[in-house]
Amino acid sequence: MLEQEYHAHSRRKYLMIAVGVVLTLVAAYVFTTLGMKEAGAFQTVDAIARYFDGTIATGADAAMNKIILLLRLPRVLLALIAGAGLALAGALMQSVTRNYLVSPFTLGISSAAALGASLCIVLAAGTVLDSDLGIIGAAFLLSCACGVIVYGIAQRSGLSPTTIVLVGIALNYFFSALTATLEFFAQEHKLAAVIQWTFGSLHRASWEYVAIGGVVVALGLIAALFYALPLNVMAVSDDETARSLGVNPARLRTIAGLIAVFMTATIISFTGVIGFVGLIAPHMARFLIGTDHRFYLPFTAVLGAALLLVADTVGKLILYPVTIPVGIVISFLGVPLFIHLILRRRRSFE
Repeated sequence: MLEQEYHAHSRRKYLMIAVGVVLTLVAAYVFTTLGMKEAGAFQTVDAIARYFDGTIATGADAAMNKIILLLRLPRVLLALIAGAGLALAGALMQSVTRNYLVSPFTLGISSAAALGASLCIVLAAGTVLDSDLGIIGAAFLLSCACGVIVYGIAQRSGLSPTTIVLVGIALNYFFSALTATLEFFAQEHKLAAVIQWTFGSLHRASWEYVAIGGVVVALGLIAALFYALPLNVMAVSDDETARSLGVNPARLRTIAGLIAVFMTATIISFTGVIGFVGLIAPHMARFLIGTDHRFYLPFTAVLGAALLLVADTVGKLILYPVTIPVGIVISFLGVPLFIHLILRRRRSFE
């Protein structure tokens, strides 16, 4: 009887994940042509089919197909990938630190990326570093360096969850202060570029970014699922109990941290600072599907993808033709939703 109930419970969770994936993909398809008045329901399919079979559309269809293939579709796919990766990174960090307020932003990774981009924009004018490739590279390297510093210092103190969080918060303030210093002395046009980057945006989306980000997030999800059962133990047990059950807490924190840092560094170097999705998506998934990481991790990725996709679409449409950066919109949408979930969860225990 218990076995049947367990399998039925598991099937319901698999169904939730499948429904989430389908709804997110349907929304992505709709948002690809949203606002294009002359685009039909199958315009995206037509654009993709013509690209692969080599045929060329004429008239208005040709222009719409170019917009879809070169602008809309890469942006939508990058939103899905970035949301999934940031959410997954947040879920991993929250599990291994047992702190539900931790996210890639909390650990200083995002502020380190902002510093790397700011250094290129403000100090490397006229050089090869003052380019998209240079900014992306600097943001990625400083994000990874921040992760190494956090875990290096924490390693010397025993790699406890509290140490990781405190070191991350300290570095977050440190890198933010350095970025603010650069902004203070930057010329006006450089200051505007730095601020625009730190807002977080998907306007730089390209097929290259989609391919790289997709591979990194897919590998990160596979690696995280490989450690799903040890993560279940870590999330609900102290270190002594975890050791008694055959889990090495320090090793698991290092592996999970490396996965989270690499995914976050890759995504943020393409999109700029997007902070809130890595905090709210894991909470939503935990409320809706529970803490079994076999279901929790993929569902978190789905929710993160959906959140960032919706936020980017709202940012493009709410003050059209002005586009609000997705990093701002996700906070406006996420905070009320987050508070609602907390209040709902509290009422369920009263």
